[in-house]
Amino acid sequence: MISFVNDYSNGACPEILEVMINNNFENNNPYGRDYHTENAIKLIREKIKNENAYVRIFSGGTQTNLVAICAFLRPHEAVIAVKTGHICVHETGSIEATGHKCIEVTGKDGKVTVEDIEKACGEQNWDHAGILIVKPKLVYISQTTEVGTVYTKEELYNLRKACDKHNLYLYCDGARLASALDCSDVTYELLAKLCDSFYIGGTKNGALFGEALVIINDRLKEDFGYIAKQRGGVLAKGWLLGLQFERLMEGDLYKNIGAYSNRLAIKLKKGILDLGLKSRIESPSNQQFFVFPNKILAKLKDKFDWEIIEKIDSEHTEIRLVTSWSTKEEEVELFLQELKNAFKY
Repeated sequence: MISFVNDYSNGACPEILEVMINNNFENNNPYGRDYHTENAIKLIREKIKNENAYVRIFSGGTQTNLVAICAFLRPHEAVIAVKTGHICVHETGSIEATGHKCIEVTGKDGKVTVEDIEKACGEQNWDHAGILIVKPKLVYISQTTEVGTVYTKEELYNLRKACDKHNLYLYCDGARLASALDCSDVTYELLAKLCDSFYIGGTKNGALFGEALVIINDRLKEDFGYIAKQRGGVLAKGWLLGLQFERLMEGDLYKNIGAYSNRLAIKLKKGILDLGLKSRIESPSNQQFFVFPNKILAKLKDKFDWEIIEKIDSEHTEIRLVTSWSTKEEEVELFLQELKNAFKY
Protein backbone atom coordinates (compact mmCIF):
# COMPACT_ATOMS: atom_id res chain seq x y z
CA MET A 1 0.00 0.00 0.00
CA ILE A 2 1.40 3.38 -1.06
CA SER A 3 0.22 6.16 1.23
CA PHE A 4 -0.48 9.79 0.37
CA VAL A 5 -2.46 10.27 3.61
CA ASN A 6 -0.08 12.69 5.32
CA ASP A 7 3.54 13.78 5.74
CA TYR A 8 4.24 12.26 9.15
CA SER A 9 3.46 8.54 8.81
CA ASN A 10 7.12 7.59 8.42
CA GLY A 11 9.87 7.89 11.02
CA ALA A 12 12.46 10.52 10.14
CA CYS A 13 14.63 11.51 7.22
CA PRO A 14 18.00 9.69 7.03
CA GLU A 15 19.96 12.79 8.07
CA ILE A 16 18.01 12.98 11.35
CA LEU A 17 18.27 9.27 12.08
CA GLU A 18 22.00 9.34 11.46
CA VAL A 19 22.74 12.01 14.06
CA MET A 20 20.37 10.44 16.59
CA ILE A 21 22.09 7.06 16.26
CA ASN A 22 25.56 8.58 16.38
CA ASN A 23 24.71 10.52 19.55
CA ASN A 24 22.76 7.75 21.27
CA PHE A 25 25.37 7.11 23.96
CA GLU A 26 26.05 10.74 24.78
CA ASN A 27 25.37 11.98 28.29
CA ASN A 28 23.31 15.15 28.01
CA ASN A 29 21.83 17.63 30.45
CA PRO A 30 18.03 17.29 30.70
CA TYR A 31 15.13 19.68 30.03
CA GLY A 32 16.70 21.44 27.05
CA ARG A 33 19.83 22.56 28.89
CA ASP A 34 22.11 20.54 26.59
CA TYR A 35 24.62 21.61 23.94
CA HIS A 36 22.52 20.40 21.00
CA THR A 37 19.49 22.45 22.01
CA GLU A 38 21.63 25.50 22.64
CA ASN A 39 23.25 25.12 19.23
CA ALA A 40 19.85 24.55 17.55
CA ILE A 41 18.61 27.80 19.10
CA LYS A 42 21.73 29.58 17.85
CA LEU A 43 21.17 28.25 14.33
CA ILE A 44 17.50 29.25 14.36
CA ARG A 45 18.41 32.77 15.47
CA GLU A 46 20.86 32.95 12.57
CA LYS A 47 18.21 31.76 10.08
CA ILE A 48 15.69 34.37 11.20
CA LYS A 49 18.39 37.05 11.70
CA ASN A 50 17.26 37.86 15.23
CA GLU A 51 19.69 37.12 18.06
CA ASN A 52 17.18 38.19 20.72
CA ALA A 53 14.50 35.68 19.80
CA TYR A 54 13.35 33.30 22.53
CA VAL A 55 13.22 29.71 21.27
CA ARG A 56 11.71 26.67 22.96
CA ILE A 57 11.31 23.30 21.26
CA PHE A 58 8.14 21.30 21.92
CA SER A 59 7.21 17.73 21.04
CA GLY A 60 4.12 18.38 18.90
CA GLY A 61 2.04 21.03 17.19
CA THR A 62 -1.05 20.94 19.38
CA GLN A 63 1.12 21.23 22.46
CA THR A 64 2.98 24.16 20.94
CA ASN A 65 -0.21 26.03 20.03
CA LEU A 66 -1.98 25.54 23.33
CA VAL A 67 1.03 26.44 25.49
CA ALA A 68 1.83 29.50 23.40
CA ILE A 69 -1.70 30.84 23.26
CA CYS A 70 -2.30 30.06 26.92
CA ALA A 71 0.85 31.97 27.84
CA PHE A 72 0.23 34.93 25.55
CA LEU A 73 -3.36 35.72 26.51
CA ARG A 74 -5.10 36.98 29.64
CA PRO A 75 -8.25 35.10 30.78
CA HIS A 76 -10.75 37.31 28.91
CA GLU A 77 -8.82 37.39 25.64
CA ALA A 78 -9.56 35.36 22.51
CA VAL A 79 -8.06 34.10 19.25
CA ILE A 80 -9.17 35.03 15.74
CA ALA A 81 -8.75 32.05 13.39
CA VAL A 82 -10.17 30.96 10.06
CA LYS A 83 -12.82 28.22 10.28
CA THR A 84 -10.53 25.67 8.65
CA GLY A 85 -7.63 26.56 10.98
CA HIS A 86 -5.91 23.70 12.76
CA ILE A 87 -6.81 24.97 16.23
CA CYS A 88 -10.48 25.06 15.19
CA VAL A 89 -10.83 21.66 13.56
CA HIS A 90 -7.96 19.34 14.51
CA GLU A 91 -6.98 20.05 18.11
CA THR A 92 -9.98 18.78 20.09
CA GLY A 93 -10.80 22.18 21.54
CA SER A 94 -7.37 22.49 23.14
CA ILE A 95 -7.42 26.29 22.99
CA GLU A 96 -10.88 26.48 24.52
CA ALA A 97 -9.69 24.02 27.18
CA THR A 98 -7.13 26.61 28.29
CA GLY A 99 -10.00 29.07 28.76
CA HIS A 100 -9.65 31.06 25.53
CA LYS A 101 -12.36 31.29 22.90
CA CYS A 102 -11.61 30.79 19.21
CA ILE A 103 -13.41 33.44 17.16
CA GLU A 104 -13.92 31.69 13.82
CA VAL A 105 -13.89 33.84 10.68
CA THR A 106 -14.72 32.91 7.09
CA GLY A 107 -11.38 33.76 5.51
CA LYS A 108 -10.45 33.28 1.87
CA ASP A 109 -8.73 30.17 0.50
CA GLY A 110 -8.02 29.04 4.04
CA LYS A 111 -6.43 32.36 5.01
CA VAL A 112 -7.45 35.06 7.51
CA THR A 113 -8.06 38.38 5.75
CA VAL A 114 -7.87 41.99 6.90
CA GLU A 115 -11.65 42.15 6.45
CA ASP A 116 -12.03 39.25 8.88
CA ILE A 117 -10.02 41.13 11.49
CA GLU A 118 -12.01 44.32 10.97
CA LYS A 119 -15.27 42.44 11.38
CA ALA A 120 -14.13 40.71 14.58
CA CYS A 121 -12.69 43.87 16.12
CA GLY A 122 -14.93 46.54 14.65
CA GLU A 123 -17.31 48.92 16.35
CA GLN A 124 -20.33 46.76 15.59
CA ASN A 125 -19.17 44.34 18.30
CA TRP A 126 -18.26 46.88 20.94
CA ASP A 127 -21.26 49.15 20.37
CA HIS A 128 -23.53 46.16 20.83
CA ALA A 129 -21.89 44.26 23.68
CA GLY A 130 -18.66 45.89 24.89
CA ILE A 131 -17.17 44.00 27.82
CA LEU A 132 -19.96 41.42 27.67
CA ILE A 133 -18.03 39.55 24.97
CA VAL A 134 -14.48 38.22 24.85
CA LYS A 135 -11.77 40.54 23.62
CA PRO A 136 -9.92 39.58 20.41
CA LYS A 137 -6.19 39.70 21.15
CA LEU A 138 -4.37 37.25 18.87
CA VAL A 139 -4.64 36.37 15.19
CA TYR A 140 -3.78 32.75 14.42
CA ILE A 141 -2.56 31.91 10.92
CA SER A 142 -0.69 28.94 9.48
CA GLN A 143 1.92 28.75 6.75
CA THR A 144 1.02 26.59 4.83
CA THR A 145 -2.69 26.63 5.65
CA GLU A 146 -4.83 23.57 6.30
CA VAL A 147 -5.91 23.62 2.66
CA GLY A 148 -2.41 23.91 1.22
CA THR A 149 -2.44 27.61 0.37
CA VAL A 150 0.21 30.11 1.46
CA TYR A 151 0.27 33.70 2.63
CA THR A 152 2.21 36.09 0.41
CA LYS A 153 4.57 38.77 1.66
CA GLU A 154 1.96 41.43 0.84
CA GLU A 155 -0.78 39.58 2.72
CA LEU A 156 1.46 39.19 5.75
CA TYR A 157 2.32 42.89 5.76
CA ASN A 158 -1.38 43.76 5.55
CA LEU A 159 -2.21 41.44 8.44
CA ARG A 160 0.53 43.04 10.51
CA LYS A 161 -0.93 46.50 9.87
CA ALA A 162 -4.40 45.30 10.87
CA CYS A 163 -3.02 43.71 14.03
CA ASP A 164 -1.20 46.92 14.95
CA LYS A 165 -4.37 48.92 14.36
CA HIS A 166 -6.34 46.77 16.79
CA ASN A 167 -3.49 45.98 19.22
CA LEU A 168 -3.43 42.27 18.35
CA TYR A 169 -0.65 39.70 18.41
CA LEU A 170 0.12 37.86 15.17
CA TYR A 171 0.97 34.18 15.66
CA CYS A 172 1.90 31.77 12.87
CA ASP A 173 1.61 27.98 13.03
CA GLY A 174 4.48 26.63 10.95
CA ALA A 175 3.66 22.93 11.02
CA ARG A 176 4.44 22.75 7.28
CA LEU A 177 6.78 25.71 7.07
CA ALA A 178 9.40 23.86 5.00
CA SER A 179 6.89 23.49 2.18
CA ALA A 180 5.84 27.14 2.50
CA LEU A 181 9.41 28.45 2.39
CA ASP A 182 9.79 26.80 -1.00
CA CYS A 183 6.53 27.89 -2.62
CA SER A 184 5.94 31.39 -1.20
CA ASP A 185 7.81 34.69 -1.00
CA VAL A 186 7.68 34.64 2.82
CA THR A 187 11.07 33.89 4.41
CA TYR A 188 12.28 33.01 7.91
CA GLU A 189 13.41 36.59 8.30
CA LEU A 190 10.06 38.05 7.25
CA LEU A 191 8.17 35.87 9.72
CA ALA A 192 10.46 37.11 12.47
CA LYS A 193 9.92 40.69 11.35
CA LEU A 194 6.13 40.61 11.11
CA CYS A 195 4.97 37.99 13.63
CA ASP A 196 5.01 38.29 17.40
CA SER A 197 5.60 34.57 17.52
CA PHE A 198 5.71 31.60 15.12
CA TYR A 199 6.96 28.06 15.08
CA ILE A 200 9.15 26.02 12.78
CA GLY A 201 7.53 22.62 12.32
CA GLY A 202 9.63 19.47 12.47
CA THR A 203 7.14 16.60 12.75
CA LYS A 204 5.79 17.12 9.21
CA ASN A 205 9.14 18.16 7.78
CA GLY A 206 11.48 15.24 8.25
CA ALA A 207 11.95 15.15 12.01
CA LEU A 208 10.93 12.23 14.19
CA PHE A 209 8.97 14.78 16.22
CA GLY A 210 9.35 18.38 17.37
CA GLU A 211 8.30 21.99 16.76
CA ALA A 212 10.52 25.00 17.50
CA LEU A 213 8.54 27.93 18.90
CA VAL A 214 10.07 31.34 18.28
CA ILE A 215 8.96 34.34 20.35
CA ILE A 216 9.92 37.76 19.00
CA ASN A 217 7.77 40.13 21.08
CA ASP A 218 9.52 40.78 24.40
CA ARG A 219 6.16 41.15 26.17
CA LEU A 220 5.44 37.47 25.51
CA LYS A 221 8.74 36.04 26.78
CA GLU A 222 8.47 36.58 30.53
CA ASP A 223 7.98 33.36 32.53
CA PHE A 224 7.25 31.40 29.37
CA GLY A 225 9.42 28.52 30.53
CA TYR A 226 7.38 28.16 33.72
CA ILE A 227 4.12 28.01 31.79
CA ALA A 228 5.57 25.52 29.31
CA LYS A 229 6.61 23.22 32.16
CA GLN A 230 3.29 23.59 33.98
CA ARG A 231 1.46 22.59 30.80
CA GLY A 232 3.60 19.50 30.26
CA GLY A 233 5.62 21.00 27.44
CA VAL A 234 9.16 20.51 28.74
CA LEU A 235 10.64 17.18 27.73
CA ALA A 236 13.14 15.62 30.16
CA LYS A 237 15.11 14.20 27.22
CA GLY A 238 15.08 17.60 25.57
CA TRP A 239 18.29 16.94 23.68
CA LEU A 240 16.35 14.60 21.38
CA LEU A 241 14.48 17.66 20.17
CA GLY A 242 17.55 19.89 20.08
CA LEU A 243 19.56 17.32 18.15
CA GLN A 244 16.94 17.13 15.42
CA PHE A 245 16.61 20.88 14.95
CA GLU A 246 20.36 21.28 15.09
CA ARG A 247 20.54 19.04 12.01
CA LEU A 248 17.46 20.53 10.26
CA MET A 249 18.87 24.04 10.55
CA GLU A 250 22.32 23.11 9.23
CA GLY A 251 22.73 24.30 5.65
CA ASP A 252 19.53 24.05 3.60
CA LEU A 253 18.26 20.65 4.76
CA TYR A 254 14.97 22.02 6.11
CA LYS A 255 14.13 24.01 2.96
CA ASN A 256 15.30 21.17 0.72
CA ILE A 257 12.84 18.79 2.39
CA GLY A 258 10.05 21.23 1.58
CA ALA A 259 11.22 21.69 -1.99
CA TYR A 260 11.37 17.94 -2.57
CA SER A 261 7.87 17.29 -1.25
CA ASN A 262 6.47 20.22 -3.24
CA ARG A 263 8.07 19.03 -6.47
CA LEU A 264 6.46 15.62 -6.20
CA ALA A 265 3.11 17.15 -5.23
CA ILE A 266 3.13 19.39 -8.30
CA LYS A 267 4.04 16.42 -10.48
CA LEU A 268 1.10 14.54 -8.99
CA LYS A 269 -1.16 17.54 -9.52
CA LYS A 270 -0.18 18.02 -13.16
CA GLY A 271 -0.78 14.37 -13.98
CA ILE A 272 -4.20 14.40 -12.34
CA LEU A 273 -5.28 17.64 -14.02
CA ASP A 274 -4.13 16.32 -17.39
CA LEU A 275 -6.74 13.56 -16.99
CA GLY A 276 -9.52 16.12 -16.66
CA LEU A 277 -10.03 15.98 -12.89
CA LYS A 278 -10.34 19.23 -10.98
CA SER A 279 -8.50 20.71 -8.02
CA ARG A 280 -10.73 21.64 -5.12
CA ILE A 281 -8.44 24.56 -4.30
CA GLU A 282 -5.35 26.03 -5.95
CA SER A 283 -2.46 24.81 -3.80
CA PRO A 284 1.25 25.27 -4.58
CA SER A 285 2.35 23.12 -1.63
CA ASN A 286 2.70 19.45 -0.72
CA GLN A 287 -1.04 19.16 0.05
CA GLN A 288 -3.27 18.69 -2.99
CA PHE A 289 -7.07 18.43 -3.00
CA PHE A 290 -9.11 16.85 -5.80
CA VAL A 291 -12.64 15.68 -6.54
CA PHE A 292 -12.63 12.08 -7.80
CA PRO A 293 -15.44 9.91 -9.13
CA ASN A 294 -16.11 7.20 -6.55
CA LYS A 295 -15.82 4.50 -9.22
CA ILE A 296 -12.25 5.61 -9.94
CA LEU A 297 -11.31 5.64 -6.25
CA ALA A 298 -12.69 2.12 -5.94
CA LYS A 299 -10.22 0.94 -8.59
CA LEU A 300 -7.28 2.55 -6.77
CA LYS A 301 -8.04 1.74 -3.15
CA ASP A 302 -6.23 -1.62 -3.05
CA LYS A 303 -2.88 -0.04 -3.94
CA PHE A 304 -3.07 3.51 -2.60
CA ASP A 305 -4.30 5.37 0.46
CA TRP A 306 -5.44 8.98 0.87
CA GLU A 307 -7.51 11.13 3.22
CA ILE A 308 -11.19 11.62 2.51
CA ILE A 309 -12.15 15.25 3.01
CA GLU A 310 -15.80 15.34 1.99
CA LYS A 311 -18.47 13.35 0.20
CA ILE A 312 -19.49 15.76 -2.55
CA ASP A 313 -22.49 13.74 -3.73
CA SER A 314 -23.43 10.11 -4.28
CA GLU A 315 -20.87 9.77 -7.07
CA HIS A 316 -17.99 12.08 -6.12
CA THR A 317 -15.59 12.49 -3.18
CA GLU A 318 -13.01 15.12 -2.33
CA ILE A 319 -9.69 13.61 -1.26
CA ARG A 320 -6.37 14.99 -0.08
CA LEU A 321 -3.06 13.70 -1.42
CA VAL A 322 0.08 14.62 0.54
CA THR A 323 3.72 14.13 -0.36
CA SER A 324 6.72 14.24 1.96
CA TRP A 325 10.45 13.62 2.30
CA SER A 326 9.67 9.88 2.22
CA THR A 327 7.60 9.91 -0.97
CA LYS A 328 9.37 8.25 -3.88
CA GLU A 329 9.19 9.54 -7.43
CA GLU A 330 8.23 6.09 -8.66
CA GLU A 331 5.28 6.05 -6.25
CA VAL A 332 3.92 9.21 -7.83
CA GLU A 333 4.47 7.79 -11.30
CA LEU A 334 2.76 4.53 -10.36
CA PHE A 335 -0.26 6.39 -8.98
CA LEU A 336 -0.61 8.39 -12.19
CA GLN A 337 -0.25 5.28 -14.33
CA GLU A 338 -2.82 3.36 -12.32
CA LEU A 339 -5.13 6.38 -12.50
CA LYS A 340 -4.83 6.42 -16.29
CA ASN A 341 -5.62 2.71 -16.36
CA ALA A 342 -8.64 3.26 -14.12
CA PHE A 343 -10.09 5.68 -16.67
CA LYS A 344 -9.46 3.26 -19.54
CA TYR A 345 -11.23 0.25 -18.11
